[in-house]
Amino acid sequence: MPKIAIVGAGGYVFPLTLIRDILSFEALQESELSLYDPDAGRVAITYDGARRLVEAHGLGAKVEVPRDRKEALDGADFVICTFQVGGIEAYGYDVNVPRQFGVDQPVGDTLGPGGVFRGLRSVGALKEVAADIRQYCPGALLIQYANPMSINCWATSELGVKTVGLCHSVQHTSKMLARELNVPYDEVTFDSAGVNHTAWFTTFRHGDEDLLPRMRQVMTERHLRAPTAGLSSDELYAGGSERVRTELMALTGYFHTESSHHASEYWSWFRKSPALVAQYLPQRWDYYEICSAHSPDHNVDQFVEKSRADGLAASQEYGAYIIDSMTTGTRRVIYGNVPNEGLVSNLPSDCCVEVACLIDDLGLRPVRYGALPPACAALNNVQINVQRLVVRAALDGDRSLVYAAVALDPLTGALLTLDQIRQMVDRLFELEGPWLGQFT
Repeated sequence: MPKIAIVGAGGYVFPLTLIRDILSFEALQESELSLYDPDAGRVAITYDGARRLVEAHGLGAKVEVPRDRKEALDGADFVICTFQVGGIEAYGYDVNVPRQFGVDQPVGDTLGPGGVFRGLRSVGALKEVAADIRQYCPGALLIQYANPMSINCWATSELGVKTVGLCHSVQHTSKMLARELNVPYDEVTFDSAGVNHTAWFTTFRHGDEDLLPRMRQVMTERHLRAPTAGLSSDELYAGGSERVRTELMALTGYFHTESSHHASEYWSWFRKSPALVAQYLPQRWDYYEICSAHSPDHNVDQFVEKSRADGLAASQEYGAYIIDSMTTGTRRVIYGNVPNEGLVSNLPSDCCVEVACLIDDLGLRPVRYGALPPACAALNNVQINVQRLVVRAALDGDRSLVYAAVALDPLTGALLTLDQIRQMVDRLFELEGPWLGQFT
């Protein structure tokens, strides 16, 4: 049975979701689960929830909290990273300091000042994790769930570790589109490629029917001509309006994979003023506020009791499917973030792309996509320019590249002068210094 190490296991419910997913596969129910987090109090809560899950379902999985990260990784077959370096405190700086300068990020974990600084913190920690993987489990696959996904995977690949980054935006958005088009999701096929949070659905089919023309018509009528407001995230995806992504589809011809709220902070067009934000996104959605409101003990209790009542069933997260496929040989296709290496021909060869990947007992093999539509590739390249600077800054400890990365972010550049950007970056360095040791 495989040994699965979870680094950053103190995140409560998300690590428990992954553990439940793993335990839902019969071939993995005797696995060794090694839970590591530098915060002993937080990982103890996850350990208690995992132990209760195993006991509730009468399984033989071994759950342990090792003494340190090296013990957690020793002999691991799979390493899952779910950490957020600096936790909610650092995340607060990521979003609140830019807001003081006029840059409002509803999420702030991918691009923008928040994404840049989360990337700097994360890559600093990943350098240590990668060194331990190379020493203690060199054959392990590193499965990354930590954002900013593209930056983290790009850097980790450069550090010589076999890695794949997993997100749920392809799954969420494809389901939303099937629902909007009133077609059964299990009968839909599609192709998607790009960079994380901005990959593009370049085909979308129901049997022999090409759904792209109908998608363009339906989404335009519902979200541009008569923009929706007040819909729940169950009806759409994260916040109740898809005007932003429909505008981007009108620009490029194709729909992309991240929610309109999140997408609005990637570009210069949607958040230039509170009035403009309200026009595009009438229902405010603030991920920092959502995270700050979590009550971990209550959430864990709810999670365990729901699993006890409903039984073990895998979520749509790809991680457990990868582990099961590589263990049993069951062939599956997932969407993962991997080194480009010619997979998307009109994106840079050194970047990280999100593409279809085939998995079985031979491992994880990305599928060559080809060329993206030109406008889609152009928008992705804007993001890749920022990502490259963050990777180099984080790996080399080069503070000058941090200023350049934030300045090249489309929204930040549309709102602030270079002097304001420098002041903002300096303030973020001042507050987040404890997690940015590579710059001292």
